[in-house]
Amino acid sequence: MRDLLKTLSIDQYAITPYYTQIYNSISSAVKQRLVDKNELLPSIHDLSVALNLSRNTIARAYNELKEKGIINSVPGKGYFISTGSAGQSVKVLLLFNKLSDHKEVMYDAFTQGLSTKASIDFYIYNSNFDLFRKLLIEKADNYDKIVIVPHFRDNANHASEVINHIPKEKLILMGSLADGITGEFGAVYEDFSNDIYNALTNLTDNTRHYTSLTIIFPEKNSLSGGILTGFVNYCHVYKRNFNIISELHSCPLQRNTLYITLTEDDLIQLIDNARSLNYEVGEDIGIISYNETIVKRVILNGITTFSTDFGFMGEKAAELVLNNSTRHFKVPFRTIVRPSI
Repeated sequence: MRDLLKTLSIDQYAITPYYTQIYNSISSAVKQRLVDKNELLPSIHDLSVALNLSRNTIARAYNELKEKGIINSVPGKGYFISTGSAGQSVKVLLLFNKLSDHKEVMYDAFTQGLSTKASIDFYIYNSNFDLFRKLLIEKADNYDKIVIVPHFRDNANHASEVINHIPKEKLILMGSLADGITGEFGAVYEDFSNDIYNALTNLTDNTRHYTSLTIIFPEKNSLSGGILTGFVNYCHVYKRNFNIISELHSCPLQRNTLYITLTEDDLIQLIDNARSLNYEVGEDIGIISYNETIVKRVILNGITTFSTDFGFMGEKAAELVLNNSTRHFKVPFRTIVRPSI
């Protein structure tokens, strides 16, 4: 029991729930044969005191370990290691730049795809390069796979240097292919520039009656510059008048303009501004919003959306982990046309 307690550690900064961290620690200890079959585990009470966690948290971890056959319990005696193998082959470090509704879809699909075949430690580095580098320096050596959503507010030009220190057989990128990453590694990526270019091209007949296109691209954001590149390329090729603005407050709405919003806040502001001017969406102005949500299906009889398949991204990343693959998958990008244009 004493040796097992040494292997149990709780990282209060990890997004991974505490009960999952306990599950992962005990599973890993079994896999590495740091504990023996039939070894007695701490009681729920003793472990809750030792780790300063609630009894419910310990009980949930133990119950999941029992469901997987890793431990067993004997009334009046306690919990015991029931197997010499935890049945888990992969330990994954998952790094997201931020958490959002769409990244939750990615996370859920990723964890469902891995099921019980891997353990995940999940961290959010808030697009902060220094925190990202610190996490990798401290933790990378302890994992079989390192899955990264790469996006940084600053020092992005140094990101490739840090990522290139990861053994490529461990590395999987999600969301974008960071510039400067060499070697063979797994990736599930968005082609931001071509995605918006092709989507706008396919909508040319639907939007031809608008005399100008305006994209709202906030100054401080976690968005890819490839979106702007694709937008500008489309407007040049198809000879469309266009504007790029960072916010709506200082830019009065113009009739006969198609607006493309990339954030939920800007979409709400745009609709509010249109209502204040008695502009009819789909007639006086058009709206296309990035990323499909349930709300966009119903407001103003429906908002046209461009959307990445975030579930596909999570599923394919899990597939790369389990297959130890260095394949690259491009994420599908779809357009849903509604009355807002």
